[in-house]
Amino acid sequence: MKMSELRELTNSELNQKSEDIKEELFNLRFQKAMNRLENPMRMPLLKKDIARINTLLTERQNSTDK
Repeated sequence: MKMSELRELTNSELNQKSEDIKEELFNLRFQKAMNRLENPMRMPLLKKDIARINTLLTERQNSTDK
C-alpha cells in the first residue's frame, strides 16, 4: 500500500488496517511453520505496510502535539 493511499485514511481507519495486517501476518507465519506458504514475499510487504502506518500515526501525533 502506498503512503499516499494511507494519508487519505483517518487515524481510526489506520489502526483498523494495522490490526488486519497484523492478523494476516500471523496467519502467514502459521502457514510458513506448516510449510504451506504460497507467496513468501508477502510477509516483508506486510511488515513494511505496518511500518508505514506506524510512521504516519506518529507523524500525525507529533504534528498535533506542537
